[in-house]
Amino acid sequence: MRIIHVFRAPIGGLFRHVIDLVKEQSRRGHEIGIFCDATFAGDRNENLLKELADHLSLGLVRVPIRRNPHVTDLIALTKLNAFSRRVSAEVLHGHGSKGGLFARLGGPIPMSGEIKTYTPHGGSLNYRPGSLLHRAYMKVERILEFRTDAFLFESQFIADRYEEFVHKPNCLSEIVLNGLYDEEFEPIEPNADAADLLYIGEYRFAKGIDTLLKAMRIMRDRRKTATSLIMVGQGPDEAALKQQAADLGLSSDITFLKPMAARQAFQKAHTMVVPSRFESMPYVVIEAAGAAVPMVSTDVGGIPEIFGRYADQLIPCDDVNRMATELQSAVESSRAKRLAKALALQAYVREHFSVRIMADRVLATYEASASRRGRPISAARELARSTSS
Repeated sequence: MRIIHVFRAPIGGLFRHVIDLVKEQSRRGHEIGIFCDATFAGDRNENLLKELADHLSLGLVRVPIRRNPHVTDLIALTKLNAFSRRVSAEVLHGHGSKGGLFARLGGPIPMSGEIKTYTPHGGSLNYRPGSLLHRAYMKVERILEFRTDAFLFESQFIADRYEEFVHKPNCLSEIVLNGLYDEEFEPIEPNADAADLLYIGEYRFAKGIDTLLKAMRIMRDRRKTATSLIMVGQGPDEAALKQQAADLGLSSDITFLKPMAARQAFQKAHTMVVPSRFESMPYVVIEAAGAAVPMVSTDVGGIPEIFGRYADQLIPCDDVNRMATELQSAVESSRAKRLAKALALQAYVREHFSVRIMADRVLATYEASASRRGRPISAARELARSTSS
């Protein structure tokens, strides 16, 4: 198949999801292209895009794409249509709210031309539920379903949220969990100078970092000693979070680092903390579980699906005292005790989260969508099927 993946910023779990699909689909003989934002700045993610070049036989097209609706979206959509026509794309796969909008509006009249699939990654579904703007976004989602061949939800949580806020999809819909490669299940040992705690992600208040900082203040008062925290990421609330840390007297306890590979970051602390208020299916939690990194996490979004039978270990978001208690327990417990829990979770994740299975199910959904359109399966699809098997 000739497949174009459409998304906005090459960042975070959404980008990791796209990278994995591009590599797997290319390996199986498909022709792949990417259409994404040109204005995002971030050395590591820019380098990851460059590393994908050998897998992008259809090319990489980048144009300015804003997070919120803007008149320039019309320019981006025009360029996506030109890209799609030029390479005779068979599948437009949109990721995230903006990618889903472009992929489904791209091409000719509804239910003809390219197969249009959409993977929500939270986005507008999680944006201030109940507000007028959220209701407006959900009405747009309802309209866009008429140009959707299939939904590929990355978690049951997001599938349920779509049904709650929009309606039950009338087209094909599948739950396709994110996955890891076999080598990502190699346990990671913390460095000799590892900090107590690690946060990885965007610096946004939606991630609950303010709750984490308050919990650290409580821990300091209880333990009469500092708890060290490494923060790895970037984001719009960085200055405000640094100010909050200073106001709480924690500046000397916290080190802020730029984004880096997850497995590199995992070595920098003994326990990872996920204080989020909202999540869909966070890759960093799957990656940490695969690497047998001890975790303290909130019970939000698709995280309980990652923890599975161990979901009772999760804690409510915004509960500062509970977070302080759980973090203190993790910091003061032995390495052996922490590791035993982490290895049990790793075994569960290994069983349910695989890149190969994820790619199989995505390709099968493309084919099912093509079959619904009454199209013959091309020689390329036959080659992909035999390669996969």
